[in-house]
Amino acid sequence: MRAETMAAVVQERYGERPEAVLGLGRLPLPEIGPRQVLVRVHAASVDRGTWHLMAGLPYAVRPVSGLRRPKLSNPGRALAGVVAAVGAEVTGFAVGDEVYGTAPAAFAEYAVVRPDRIAPKPARLAFEEAATVPISALTALQAVRDKGAVGEGRQVLITGAAGGVGSFAVQLARHLGAEVTAVASTAKLDAVRVLGADRVVDYTREDFLAGPRRYDTIIDIAGNRRLRDLRRALTPHGRLVITGGETGGRLLGGTDRQLRAQLLSPFVGQHLGTFIASEHADGLRELTGLIDAGALAPVVDRVHPLAEAAAAVRRLLDGRAVGKVALAMPAAGSV
Repeated sequence: MRAETMAAVVQERYGERPEAVLGLGRLPLPEIGPRQVLVRVHAASVDRGTWHLMAGLPYAVRPVSGLRRPKLSNPGRALAGVVAAVGAEVTGFAVGDEVYGTAPAAFAEYAVVRPDRIAPKPARLAFEEAATVPISALTALQAVRDKGAVGEGRQVLITGAAGGVGSFAVQLARHLGAEVTAVASTAKLDAVRVLGADRVVDYTREDFLAGPRRYDTIIDIAGNRRLRDLRRALTPHGRLVITGGETGGRLLGGTDRQLRAQLLSPFVGQHLGTFIASEHADGLRELTGLIDAGALAPVVDRVHPLAEAAAAVRRLLDGRAVGKVALAMPAAGSV
């Protein structure tokens, strides 16, 4: 019989410092509707979106996240766990199934999940590994294959290659047959090589956009370079996919550069753009196939206990993580 309350990260106000706004508390056990699934969360993961929800920045996110204070109890978004209860109208899942996917307020022992946002957990992954996949790997798959049109023999440049999305993007581009140039900092170059990059560039020592080399696709994950510089490194009909970047101020964040790319794209030979990643079960099942076939593997930098959620977000913000940072939930009944 389940307890009436659960351990959870609790956030009552917006703030840019995780140490100031993320705490551990107890919340009532959530109830599910007829079209929902209750998951006993074993692990969750941290991504850049976690910080945006926590900080309420850029301000453009607040109509969704809450105008004055967060609508959700915590900013967790990706999880892996075991189905604890199934709504009366849900099919395809049963109590005891191991699953992974996305859900609001995932930094807790239990989370209410839409069935179209979860899929069976990859058999070869531990829960802590599986929790790092849903958001970052789906973003990478859609950026590399769908938007970047990466395929056999294409020259691909990936910035932020040692991060959560980047570590998946490098592997996916190589799996699709591309020749990959990966950009990272000095301390992370070896980790990127292990992922399969054909060429690595230390951005602290070399301008990765300078020189004669041209790319069919640039996946700009962690860059803040000007559009003119990125375009200069593209082939005449190359594709630029902007999936990150934090310039642009508190109002728009990095979205101003993305908007400018989309406005310019119809008037030039190159395809310039961005996208909002879709989180859905079909994509998760596709990722499961790639993982179970050995074509894709998460890179887990560190696993923190739930009580150290603030430290996990801090590690991401400070740029120390290689790959993904995960949170492990307490064992049932231990908190």
